Amino acid sequence: MKGKSGPMQLSWEFVLLENLVPQDHIVRKLKTMLNLSFVREKTRSLYSKNGRPSVDPVEYLLISYLFGIPSERQIEWRIQTDVALRWYLGLSLSDSVPDHSTIS
Repeated sequence: MKGKSGPMQLSWEFVLLENLVPQDHIVRKLKTMLNLSFVREKTRSLYSKNGRPSVDPVEYLLISYLFGIPSERQIEWRIQTDVALRWYLGLSLSDSVPDHSTIS
């Protein structure tokens, strides 16, 4: 590959996703103050046991509401590009983001 000023050099950096999320970010407050596990427990019987595992829609819809994201496609895109949202959802930088059709 070639950059603007010559060959592009690739480098490795080791980072903790935890360190990329600002301490005062709203997702940190959500993580410590809001426990939505009871919703998953109450709705466990509604999830299919066949096919690929489903994602917990509550957290994705909460993100949509809090950040004003109007569609599942845009939720997918924002999670791909926003490290704070990845951290909140428990996704690493190398994890694939659920498809918008899975979210809906």
